[in-house]
Amino acid sequence: MRGATHAKWAAGAAAVALVATACGGGAGSGGADGILSSSWGDPQNPIEPANTNEVQGGKVLDMIFRGLKRYDPKTGEAKDMVAERIETTDSRNFTITLKPGWTFSNGEPVTAKSFTDAWNYGAHVGNKQANAPFFSDIVGYDDVHPASGNPRAKTMRGLVVKNDRTFTVALKDTFSSWPETLGYQAFVPLPRVFFTDHDAWLNKPIGNGPYTVESYAKGSGMKLRRWDGYKGDDKAKNGGVDLTVYTDNNTAYTDLMAGNLDLVDDVPAQQLKNVRNDLGDRYVNQPALIIQTLVFPMYRPEWSKPGMEKVRRGLSMAINRKEITQQIFQRTRTPTKDWTSPALGRDGGYEDMCGDACAYNPAQAKKLIQEGGGLPGGKLTLTSNVDTGSHRAWMDAVCNSVNNALGRGAVCTVNPVGTFADFRNQQTAFRLTGPFRSGWQADYPLIQNFLEPLYYTGGSSNYGKFSDKRFDALVDKANRETDRAAAVKDFQAAERILAAQMPAIPLWYQNGSAGWSDRLSDVTLNQFSVPVYDQIKVS
Repeated sequence: MRGATHAKWAAGAAAVALVATACGGGAGSGGADGILSSSWGDPQNPIEPANTNEVQGGKVLDMIFRGLKRYDPKTGEAKDMVAERIETTDSRNFTITLKPGWTFSNGEPVTAKSFTDAWNYGAHVGNKQANAPFFSDIVGYDDVHPASGNPRAKTMRGLVVKNDRTFTVALKDTFSSWPETLGYQAFVPLPRVFFTDHDAWLNKPIGNGPYTVESYAKGSGMKLRRWDGYKGDDKAKNGGVDLTVYTDNNTAYTDLMAGNLDLVDDVPAQQLKNVRNDLGDRYVNQPALIIQTLVFPMYRPEWSKPGMEKVRRGLSMAINRKEITQQIFQRTRTPTKDWTSPALGRDGGYEDMCGDACAYNPAQAKKLIQEGGGLPGGKLTLTSNVDTGSHRAWMDAVCNSVNNALGRGAVCTVNPVGTFADFRNQQTAFRLTGPFRSGWQADYPLIQNFLEPLYYTGGSSNYGKFSDKRFDALVDKANRETDRAAAVKDFQAAERILAAQMPAIPLWYQNGSAGWSDRLSDVTLNQFSVPVYDQIKVS
């Protein structure tokens, strides 16, 4: 994904909208037809694959769609799903053959055109899809999504349908790991009704995955039910999932303990001291492909002018990550050493890139901030949604750490935004004037996905608008590499530019956590910290 990308913008498992309580921990029958209830947050946008780039909508897409590949819930490996094979001789031109027999839940066959139509729709500038840059590697993307002016074509010429089960893809340049990106939800197929009756589809999405949507009430929840006609080998082992919207994960946890909810996939910080005693072995806490950062609005001259890299670096050194992750998060977070994730492993590119800049050093922090010209206006305002994810608690702690380090009173304050949706709207409209919270949950387990979407010029999740020609060139070079090890080295070289410029302060790596009722068994989280809903059993 060159030129930008993204998908699941990790709100730290953010939830929005109205609280719906007592939604059925004990509701429904058990066994293969049992329905489980789970906490959820309303997505920012309607649930369509190319326009969903945050966690909550992504959870639903993962239940109702299957793409060419799927990331193994245990290993993260990109395995063929709808694809029978993906072939190339030059890592630039690919021939994709689909498995026979796949259909959408309305009975329509999944064909090559189901994919090319979906990708062309997602790429076209007129459709205003947030994930359009995912298709920017395909020949003809610039014709349907020009940087300025009107599109010169309706479809990308790099997509060619050969027959119902075969299509070819021509990329602008060599991209050896491109097939590994195809498990991301922007690349799923779409049925004809998506195009012929778009509003109806948005109200009740139709996919080709193990569940169908029974009903959706924005601000309240969504009911999904097992689709017995599903063609994959990961058929649902329960009758369905009722997703219930909460604006406070403490309320969700209370409902879980009261028997009114079956699954909470974001255990609140306030309960981390108690969760083992409360739930015993009905609790999981494991590393995930998630990082939390503070992003600087580089589109603001006061934050991007020469010399401010010292201020940004100094602020990073003013944050006591170890103390915050221990006291607030009970070691369910790990202080950062880079801008990726240790879940990638050393071979995947994880390495200590931040060095001293991520180590708490109040004296050096104060010195650097002074050398860089000081805080703009003499103050610092951090912005985040505070409805879930225990964000208010850690944001206050970060400000306390900064204030203590600088020794100048309350120069750092928190600007709390009531809901995730409101926060996202401000962020995506580039209206924030100071550092803001950003969480990243990987779309796929590649170092590229932690760097390109967030920091490449024009990246789809580059909400700070950082831009560096050297960084972009190294990312492009890495994407062209056919040798994985060589590509990783190029990405790491790009990451060193982040270490020098500090457009975002890496804070901590976030574990995935979940707690569940005694009605459930076989509850696991994938590498992205999302429950593997289809494998959960209900008694």
